[in-house]
Amino acid sequence: MSAKYGLVSYNSSRKHISISMPSSTEVMSPHIKSVEELRVLGINLSSFSPPTQFLICVAGVFLFYLIYGYLQELIFSIEGFKQFGWYLTLIQFGFYSMFGLVELQLTQDKRRRIPGKTYMIIAFLTVGTMGLSNTSLGYLNYPTQVIFKCCKLIPVMIGGVFIQGKRYNVADVSAALCMSLGLVWFTLADSKVAPNFNATGVLLISMALCADAAIGNVQEKAMKLHNGSNSEMVLYSYSIGFVYILTGLLCVGGLGPAVAFCSEHPVITYGYAFIFSLTGYFGISFVLALIKLFGALVAVTVTTGRKAMTIVLSFMFFSKPFTFQYIWGGLLVLFGIFLNVYSKNKDKMKLPSIGNLRGWLLTGKKVRLLSQNV
Repeated sequence: MSAKYGLVSYNSSRKHISISMPSSTEVMSPHIKSVEELRVLGINLSSFSPPTQFLICVAGVFLFYLIYGYLQELIFSIEGFKQFGWYLTLIQFGFYSMFGLVELQLTQDKRRRIPGKTYMIIAFLTVGTMGLSNTSLGYLNYPTQVIFKCCKLIPVMIGGVFIQGKRYNVADVSAALCMSLGLVWFTLADSKVAPNFNATGVLLISMALCADAAIGNVQEKAMKLHNGSNSEMVLYSYSIGFVYILTGLLCVGGLGPAVAFCSEHPVITYGYAFIFSLTGYFGISFVLALIKLFGALVAVTVTTGRKAMTIVLSFMFFSKPFTFQYIWGGLLVLFGIFLNVYSKNKDKMKLPSIGNLRGWLLTGKKVRLLSQNV
């Protein structure tokens, strides 16, 4: 065995073993990029300072996901399209598969590392997450759907208790309770003022949340265990999911009417769907970069702010009834998200104690008294 590939060579005449250390380019998989060469959409983020990196990532997340959310609601506002949510998911999976194939071809290592059976499970969960989420928009207002998607913690905790026997601290339980109460408040408000509210939408988005809660764990385990790349994950999971959805639509006879409808309006259906899929794909890239550079805490904070902005823009650009109960329910959900983030990052987030708050209040009173005396 050569020293280049085997790393160890044996010399029989001199009775000794020589060990040579390979270069980093020989042992590192080509698709694993170092921090020095972290690129997003061709931008080498390593050439910028950390504050500039943060601003680029935040700008990318907000820009692409706000366009993504706007186009998603715009597509479902087309008269007669609400019944074709699964067909939109089929188109989205097709575009994601093409984007993943192009990205994979640009890498040196094109081998599939994760087993096909694992991809079949991931594809099934991905279909459930995105298909049910898209279909729910035919029954719910877009802000209600976004609020539900903010509350993935609830099914994660329920599954952890009953499946893995986990125990959670007070902060996690309080976060889940705040999210649950916020969801109930928001949904009740929606049922009173929204003319197109349907309990079927609540069921669909709840099932999508459960699938979304499971898919993250499965993807993370598969990528760590088999050292798979992001482009490989996207290509195989979405292409297999495309076959799942296509088979389902053919079995129920839903493909023909959807194709006929979209053929009559190709620009506002296929055109919007292409931009919708492209912006979603780009948005994922910036979120992953944000996690790698600044951690999950910062990423969650940024994406939560993006979702809040999406809800505000939804009320601005699309006419829909409004009630202040939306605000109170949304604030409860945001407080639950804060408690969840705090529970996982207590060392990084030092909240003031009751004694500190009392001291600040007393100091403030003294300052006011001195100003009055002066």
